[in-house]
Amino acid sequence: MRTHNQNGANMSDIHQDPFHIPTHTADGRKIGIMVCGHGSRSEDAVNQFKQVSEQLKQRWQHLPVDYGFLEFATPIIRTGLDNLRAEGCEFILAVPGMLFAAGHAKNDIPSVLNTYAAQNPGVEIKYGRELAVDLKMLQAAGGRVDEALETCDDSISRHETLLAVVGRGASDPDANSNVCKVTRMLWEGKGFGWAETCYSGVTFPLVEPGLEHYVKLGYKRILVFPYFLFTGILVDRIYDAVDTVAARHPDVEFIKVGYLNDHPMVMETFAERVWEILEGANVMNCQMCKYRAQVLGFEDEVGLPQESHHHHVEGLNDKEGHSHDHSHDHDHSHSHGHHHHHDHGHSHDHGHSHDHGHSHDHGHGHGHGHGHDHDHHHHPYPHADHPLGPVTLKNGYKG
Repeated sequence: MRTHNQNGANMSDIHQDPFHIPTHTADGRKIGIMVCGHGSRSEDAVNQFKQVSEQLKQRWQHLPVDYGFLEFATPIIRTGLDNLRAEGCEFILAVPGMLFAAGHAKNDIPSVLNTYAAQNPGVEIKYGRELAVDLKMLQAAGGRVDEALETCDDSISRHETLLAVVGRGASDPDANSNVCKVTRMLWEGKGFGWAETCYSGVTFPLVEPGLEHYVKLGYKRILVFPYFLFTGILVDRIYDAVDTVAARHPDVEFIKVGYLNDHPMVMETFAERVWEILEGANVMNCQMCKYRAQVLGFEDEVGLPQESHHHHVEGLNDKEGHSHDHSHDHDHSHSHGHHHHHDHGHSHDHGHSHDHGHSHDHGHGHGHGHGHDHDHHHHPYPHADHPLGPVTLKNGYKG
């Protein structure tokens, strides 16, 4: 079994920028760019997110660019916004550094931005969409898979190889289904014998029971691809699960594929998301949003009140004695009710308008395996007792 490690991309070879951002708005306000991350207890993950922000700074050297996190890392989002305001920015383009739109991108980041805009009336913040299922992101994913295949010998063909794509996992079925679409696009595009999707937490199947099922299909090689932007506890856990299952099945070759990180096509997608805000093309898909529509199995979550819960963990990490398992480097096993008027109050022009054409309150559910002193009203994840899902991680997979 081998692990493939990818190297960081260099944006210095981009000579002409198709996503040029002007320094000022038509009415003379200075433009700044804010990259919003979730945060992690992994120092490597935090550094990798910072490197992405630095590459965007290199791309738009004529603009102030800053970044911040919701929790477990510094600077927090508010600090980055303060820095931009101190540089004279009155019109801020904020993008979520996230692959898919679940609760953090739909609610928590907008809540922080909304609060900041309300407290600083001289600053207008426009919010972009997530990286999403995008041709450039698929090119990045395909690139990481190809890099891993280059380390393999030719004795096992692609038709004898199974691709396992691992998503983070959310209590939002729309976000989970997006990972399945990535899997299918890679499967057809690369011609593997089979492909499957599993998740690092919250939903099902989790990685270890998933891999045990995939082994039964009889493929000689299994590529395990964490569809993650950055490293962290969850990526480590995925690779540990690969080691565990590989030890039980020495006749199958397991290959660990590198996560996305700062692949050039990822950076292009980030740039396009910022540019889209100015172009008014910020289209977020709300047709399958469980907070808006009667999504199968999640019907009770339409219209639940929402509010961000991250204020109590801004900037916290293990070095500061914060020991519970939280962040998207954590397992979710309960739901948070958050107040979310999908117009977020700070003027998202998301194509369908991040009024989303609906102004009701959304309920968003995570499942964090942690206990906080604060008062949350949790909506239960409907399949938390699934034998291949959250209960497996809590109790250990029995096979």
